[in-house]
Amino acid sequence: MRGESLLFAIVSGFLYLAAIVYGFWTKYSLHSVEWIGVTALVLSGLLTGMCTLYFFVVSRRIDPRPEDRPDAEISDAAGEVGFFSPGSYWPFGLGLTALISAVGLVYWQVWLLAIGILGLLGATGGLLFEYYTGARRAAE
Repeated sequence: MRGESLLFAIVSGFLYLAAIVYGFWTKYSLHSVEWIGVTALVLSGLLTGMCTLYFFVVSRRIDPRPEDRPDAEISDAAGEVGFFSPGSYWPFGLGLTALISAVGLVYWQVWLLAIGILGLLGATGGLLFEYYTGARRAAE
């Protein structure tokens, strides 16, 4: 994960540098700083900085992956990647409630936003605990 950490650190540094250059550029061409662009670049830099910090902390806690070792072979990464649900309807519900939340936020309908957020919480819980409830759990 050190590669991912380095990548996000480079992007974060670029965004901060772009914010500085953009601020000076607009200051001298428009005679005032265009704050929306500077703010967007700084916030994007903070977002990628959070990703940098996350990947850096995780890379220190886990053993190096085959992707992180220069002496690794391609066969070192072979094997099971994980379990992916073949027929789940929860992602559809998650997308639908995200749409409802977004529409409630755009038109500032607090009641619609509240319904969407409650639906998001329910759909996220359903997706998370899909294989830990009901008859499927008894079969395990």
